[in-house]
Amino acid sequence: MEPTQDTEARVDERTMRRAVAGAAMGNAVEWFDYGIYGYLATSIGLNFFPDADKTARILLVFAGIAIPFVLRPFGGIVLGPLGDRYGRRKVLAFTIVLMSTATFCVGLIPSYHTIGVAAPILLLLARLVQGFSTGGEYGGAATFIAEYAPDRRRGFFGSFLEFGTLAGNVAGAGLATIVQVGLTESALNDWGWRIPFLVAGPLGLVGFYLRKRLADTPAFRRAERAGETARIPLKEVLVTAWPQLLNLIGFVILLNVADYTLIAYMPTYLGEMLDLGATASVLIPLGVMVAMLFVIAPVGSLSDRIGRKPLLLASAVGFLVLSYPAIALLQTGNIVAAVAGMLLLGVLLVLMLGTIGSALPAMFPTRHRYSGFAIGYSTSTAAFGSTAPLVITALIDSTGNNAIPAFYLMGAAAIAIAPILLMPETARVSISHPTAIPGRPRGSEPEAAVAVP
Repeated sequence: MEPTQDTEARVDERTMRRAVAGAAMGNAVEWFDYGIYGYLATSIGLNFFPDADKTARILLVFAGIAIPFVLRPFGGIVLGPLGDRYGRRKVLAFTIVLMSTATFCVGLIPSYHTIGVAAPILLLLARLVQGFSTGGEYGGAATFIAEYAPDRRRGFFGSFLEFGTLAGNVAGAGLATIVQVGLTESALNDWGWRIPFLVAGPLGLVGFYLRKRLADTPAFRRAERAGETARIPLKEVLVTAWPQLLNLIGFVILLNVADYTLIAYMPTYLGEMLDLGATASVLIPLGVMVAMLFVIAPVGSLSDRIGRKPLLLASAVGFLVLSYPAIALLQTGNIVAAVAGMLLLGVLLVLMLGTIGSALPAMFPTRHRYSGFAIGYSTSTAAFGSTAPLVITALIDSTGNNAIPAFYLMGAAAIAIAPILLMPETARVSISHPTAIPGRPRGSEPEAAVAVP
């Protein structure tokens, strides 16, 4: 029997923490961008689309999030196979530089009043660059942590990938809130909104430094020494791993609809659609995200003990049953009720966020793990996640129904339940030998799953 990951390459705690920090930093930079973009949507709209009315301006600003995701699957198709062929670390060092540079450049683009239509065009180009780079970022970062982590604690360490998501968004939203509160409206819309975007440059350099200092993952190095890396990872994934791809895409619909609705869109929804007030509309989601930071690692540890599937299923069923009551609480206009509604949605979301960093990478074998995860995740995100704020805004505008976010979350949850039930349980299973693949005959796997005693 092949040795498990725990026995074949023990990683000391200090190296493990550096690996987690380096991988999570990229996710933090990505969501730092979404945080400042979502919280400064009004200022961005006034600078790049000054002649549009309020609803059109919101749609155009969130199109700046959605349209670049057209390139995200392309980024997964290009960067994922490169990570499987030449190493995870090299590709991840490239993606974090590209992401942070694109965000930094947004802060340098002159306004529409200065250079006319060239302003929104340059904004779109910067967003497209980021869309391409993020196509290879999340799958690579999740793979990197999962392949470094010991099998018994993969849930705990994997949860820090989404800790980076929340921390980056909290940092971006917090900085955006500081400039909103600390500057006059004219100063904010004139130059203050640029400050958070410019901060992305130094953040990217820190992430690049962390990643460059690390060796590649033990699992990849073992596969490389044994000559087991895929020669044509893209072809191998599409031919042999399509059941996992479909399974991942189906589940990630809920993950991304919930992520982009609750984290990126909610400040705009509370402020522009429900008229909850400028301060409350930014502080309530921000406070809930801070609370989630404290519980996400314990959720990851819990998944190591009871399994990934129970937590993922509880989240999906919860969104199906409780989304409407939670959104109804937001619609009351009462601050206490709004906080309760956001906390309810936050609990359901953190059950997923604390689990996916360990559950999803283990669905693929080492030889094409980066490719499979990046392609499946980026495709589902482009189609359903990034478009959520845009679709919800358009539906509210056309129907006049402010409960649309609840229906959207419920629909995504209904779709996700079947893929979760079909998903293999990967807790305490060696990532070097994934469990049986849905849709593949038993016995056709390279090696049976190895449970860690």
